[in-house]
Amino acid sequence: MPEVSRCLGIVIRFYYNDQLPPPFHAEYGEHQGQIAIGSHALLRGSLPGRVLGLVQEWAALDGGELEQCWEQAGRGEIPNKVAPLV
Repeated sequence: MPEVSRCLGIVIRFYYNDQLPPPFHAEYGEHQGQIAIGSHALLRGSLPGRVLGLVQEWAALDGGELEQCWEQAGRGEIPNKVAPLV
């Protein structure tokens, strides 16, 4: 599960075998959440409210980079890095 971004203790990763809708994974301490790339909705897991808000704001600014990372991971490639929110 390659790491594509890290900021304020939040780590963003992609898994090679993820299913649709395209997700990414956010980890913060012992909390983990799976976030839909298109809608930015929390699909699985849990994150503190403030952390989820920051992750969703970051995802909204990605300009298609997260979709590209998901496609790369789906092909078994190491995804590109994505700039952090801050």
